[in-house]
Amino acid sequence: MIRFSKMFFYVTVAVLLVWQLPWCYAFLTLKPAKTPFTMYSSVLGDFVITQLDENKQLHRYDTKGNTYTQQQVDSLLPSLYVRQLTADERFPDTICGRAVSPKDIQLTNFTFKSVPSAINAPQTGLYFLMESMSKRVDLKMPEDAFRFTDKGIEFIRMETNRIDEAKSELFTEMLVQKGFAFPASYASGNPTTRKDYDEGYLVLDANHKLFHLKCTKGRPYVKLIQLPEGVLPEYVFITEFRSRRTLGYMVDSQHHFYVINSDGSLVKSALPGFDPTKDELTIFGNMFDWTVKLSTDKDDYYYALDATDYSLIKEYAYKDMRRSVPGLSFTSPDDKFVMPRF
Repeated sequence: MIRFSKMFFYVTVAVLLVWQLPWCYAFLTLKPAKTPFTMYSSVLGDFVITQLDENKQLHRYDTKGNTYTQQQVDSLLPSLYVRQLTADERFPDTICGRAVSPKDIQLTNFTFKSVPSAINAPQTGLYFLMESMSKRVDLKMPEDAFRFTDKGIEFIRMETNRIDEAKSELFTEMLVQKGFAFPASYASGNPTTRKDYDEGYLVLDANHKLFHLKCTKGRPYVKLIQLPEGVLPEYVFITEFRSRRTLGYMVDSQHHFYVINSDGSLVKSALPGFDPTKDELTIFGNMFDWTVKLSTDKDDYYYALDATDYSLIKEYAYKDMRRSVPGLSFTSPDDKFVMPRF
């Protein structure tokens, strides 16, 4: 018994050392590094970087080292500083040869973000399908929730906690007619009333076929989205931006990033490999270009994509922004689970 107690004590001490020593070393030696605010400017044809120095002074410059004042940056990034330019009566009539108005800019501006902790989080399997063609201007949350089973889709009335057999059968039949194979492997929607319109869900079936599902006037709308040959989708994201130009985004098994247009057509972007389970993705989009920030465990990559065909315009990288000390850990920024990991 004494021998067992000693062994247990030594094992506990070893685990604590492997766990706490790297953490203490990192806490005492590593300094947090923050990537400077970086945005691509179609006016300049380069990235504009805003950084705070040790004296709390802001510096604004491009990748070639040219410096700019705040007023100059306002004009270089008219989509970002549209309100300031309008207030100063400095908003241009044309940008990059195109006639624009502040309303055009505000309509096409958007922000998108995907983080691993949200992708890797446990899923409830319950979803809310809103009415996309309501007679009212404001959207309304539904009185039921739905889930996918091996045999179909089930709508559950929340007030009684009973299955709505008629609605479930109606939607199941429509999905089957369109070639949907149950159960669903992934679904992406945005069930909130704080948006201009509703596009329902992008759903991957058991065979990883991509479908668009929504409710229109109480009836199911189901559309099979055609995929390029050999493309196997893994993750989808509904967008519902104000411009209504895109329906969503898709990432395939090879980590290629696709844009799903509002008509259901797909365009492969020039964005290099993106793994939603490990990488953080942020997009600042406007009518001229996208500034895409792809963050890995160590580096931050910036890509400027053309807003028309999503081709690559320019790229920039901040290397070794984050360093970690090898050791035992029980938590990770990539998920919300508590488990031992090295």
